[in-house]
Amino acid sequence: MLAAVLPWLLAVPAAHAADTWPSHPVRVIVAYPAGGGLDFVTRVLAQQLSKKTGQSFVVENRAGASGLIGADAVVKSAPDGYTMLVASPAEVLVGAIAGQKMPYDPQRDLEPVTLAGETPLVIAVHPSVKARTMQELLAQTKNGGTPMSYGTPGNGSSMNFAGESINMVAGTSIQHVPYKGAAPAVADLLGNHIPIGIVGMPPTVPYEKSGQLRVLAVTSDKRSEAMPDVPAMAEFPGFKGYRFTNWMGVYVPAGTPKAVVDKMAADIALVLKQPDTRELLLKQGVEPVGGTPAQFTAFLAAERDRYTRIARERHIKID
Repeated sequence: MLAAVLPWLLAVPAAHAADTWPSHPVRVIVAYPAGGGLDFVTRVLAQQLSKKTGQSFVVENRAGASGLIGADAVVKSAPDGYTMLVASPAEVLVGAIAGQKMPYDPQRDLEPVTLAGETPLVIAVHPSVKARTMQELLAQTKNGGTPMSYGTPGNGSSMNFAGESINMVAGTSIQHVPYKGAAPAVADLLGNHIPIGIVGMPPTVPYEKSGQLRVLAVTSDKRSEAMPDVPAMAEFPGFKGYRFTNWMGVYVPAGTPKAVVDKMAADIALVLKQPDTRELLLKQGVEPVGGTPAQFTAFLAAERDRYTRIARERHIKID
């Protein structure tokens, strides 16, 4: 009799937790500095969830170690639905693939909730760079041409993989300069300390519009609504099918009750469908997604396979 009743008794607290979630403020950790694309999406999401639920979703920037510090803070939090991580591929997927020493196992210690959004990366240059097109930029670096470097938000980021895949396809040797987040990378690009930046779209949109940066391409198979005049990498010879996006995933500590995870995913999906949320994100080149935990898990499996192949072919390692 007890064996038959026990599963029901255990399910009652989890169901109640989901019914009342959130009953107090929720921490939303982003593992990079304020001002970057991931930070922008996180703040929009937190603001809209606060409006929907009537509870505060408080954003905390816990930057450092290519996202590991912030992600580890979530891993070590109580699995109760009151600490969320809005993550880039670096700290939840790519780091492990590239052999980075991590204080946690992303697949074991973090529970996928939903894919919040995707944005193509942009390849931007300082206006002092003579190249006006991507073809000119690549030609400039070939055959003993002008040595160049590209900045990204960090080692093992999707931007790092995008840059190395361009080197592979184009036969170039553009040197990678990792930063601790998108904001400092964009700041150095604006200051002409690096000639090229491969970063997410949100932090570059205002500077592209003002002429402080020149965007040569988006790393996708089609043009972005936010920058319709900027060609996609897939349009260039040799780059057919080329596609890299910087996606933003929501995670919670492993062990969080499934009912709470499902409720969280459903609430996020609802706010992402709201016209004002979509407008805010689309203006910055972010395509809202949403979906179930199962859908996000399947997406992650496909991304894991793709990044693993690239890491092996390009010998990408994080020391």
